Amino acid sequence: MRRKTANSSGSRPTSVVTGAAGFLGSHLVDLLLARGHRVIGIDNFVTGRVDNIAHLGGNPGFKFIEQDVTEFIFLEGPVQYVWHFASPASPIDYLELPIQTLKVGSLGTHKALGLAKLKGARFLLASTSEIYGDPLEHPQTEEYWGNVNAIGPRGCYDEAKRFAEALTMAYHKEHRVATRIVRIFNTYGPRMRLHDGRVVPAFISQALKHRPLAVFGRGQQTRSFCYVSDLIEGIYRLMLSEYDQPVNIGNPVEMTVLEFAKEIIRATGSRSKIGFRPLPQDDPRQRRPDITRATKILRWAPQVPLAEGLARTIEYFRGKV
Repeated sequence: MRRKTANSSGSRPTSVVTGAAGFLGSHLVDLLLARGHRVIGIDNFVTGRVDNIAHLGGNPGFKFIEQDVTEFIFLEGPVQYVWHFASPASPIDYLELPIQTLKVGSLGTHKALGLAKLKGARFLLASTSEIYGDPLEHPQTEEYWGNVNAIGPRGCYDEAKRFAEALTMAYHKEHRVATRIVRIFNTYGPRMRLHDGRVVPAFISQALKHRPLAVFGRGQQTRSFCYVSDLIEGIYRLMLSEYDQPVNIGNPVEMTVLEFAKEIIRATGSRSKIGFRPLPQDDPRQRRPDITRATKILRWAPQVPLAEGLARTIEYFRGKV
């Protein structure tokens, strides 16, 4: 695919990124700046961190606003792109912050869409594979409607994102906002929070401390892991495409959680053993994206092998443990 660039028309576009201090949001900001965008980042630091954007201090192309995106977003000047990444995204976060999670998925999405409508900007929603719930279809295609427990412990996150998708499509159809929806599968890389409850930082931190790796159930549930640079490239291509339906972005290489735990022990050279724990309620048994749509429409596929991505991520966490 011939990559469109921000400067194709000779102008420098302005992008607004909500959740700019988060794991994915901060990597997106870096890519946008590298490709010629001015970037306005918005975050209230509920789960984002100053450290993720500290390296951008003094960058004339980056402006940061500390704000809750569930409140009205007022910005002067033109905006060409709105990237809505604000949301708690780990089980620990949304179990501790269920109401805030629901509010950012509903009110926050409404405010971000309102900004895009006002500015005539293109809008991208960072949705999630969690909208598929504990899937009865494998691998998951974009046509699958999901198997979600709306009142279960993960329901606040799952339903917030499902509502956000519905609202995004409503703005697309009623207000003719140019919208894009990406369904993000398991992603890993530097800037993940050490204790955010997700499997990659949990296993790496336990391995680096030579503690037992906490595997839930018998570890036979499956996951697929996409390195962050691959994911952000796919999302960028989606925004610049002309495709307005949801697109899965993730790595289709599937492995069991037990296999992944053993890979982390090997990659870190740890003396850790496996420690089995009870399986949490509604923990998905299978998770693997069908990326046919992304491959065909975006000409995108993940490029970073697991061993290489883990080496980069482990190196980052060595300085954090």
